[in-house]
Amino acid sequence: MEKRFETFTVLINRISRNIRKIKNQEMAEYNLRSAHISCLYYLYAARGLTATELCERCEEDKATISRALEYLEVNGFVSCDAKNAKRYKSPLLLTEKGTAFGKMISEKIDCVLEEVSVGLTEEERLSFYHGLTTISESLEAVAKNRGKQGITSPK
Repeated sequence: MEKRFETFTVLINRISRNIRKIKNQEMAEYNLRSAHISCLYYLYAARGLTATELCERCEEDKATISRALEYLEVNGFVSCDAKNAKRYKSPLLLTEKGTAFGKMISEKIDCVLEEVSVGLTEEERLSFYHGLTTISESLEAVAKNRGKQGITSPK
C-alpha cells in the first residue's frame, strides 16, 4: 500500500511540475508564465469567459487568476467589458494580440499532446483519462467528506 501511495503521488507531482516547466519554457521569451498561458488558452478555446469561469477551468484560486488577468490586460492580451458592477463577473475577451497568442498556445499544446501520446493506443489513452478522471472525482469526494467530518486521531 505504501509503495502505491508513493508511486501515485510522485508521478502526479512530476506530471504537474513538468507541465508547468514546459509552459514556462515555451513562453519565457514572451514573459508569459504558466497561469497566463492557461488563461489565454481557455479564453481562446471558449471565445471569452469571466474570471470566475477561468478559475473553474484553470483550477486556480481567485488571486492567481486575478494577478494573471491584470498582467494580461496591462500587456494588451485581454480586454474586459466591465459593464457589471462586479469585475470578476464581467466578460473577458482576447484582443487581436491575445487571439494570436491563444492560437499559438493551442497549437503548441496540440504538438506536446501528440509527443506525449506516442506509444499509447487510442484505447490506452482513453482508458488512462477515464481512470484519472475517476481518481480525481474520488479524491474530491474524499476531501469534501473529510472536511465535513474533521480528522479523528488514532487512539
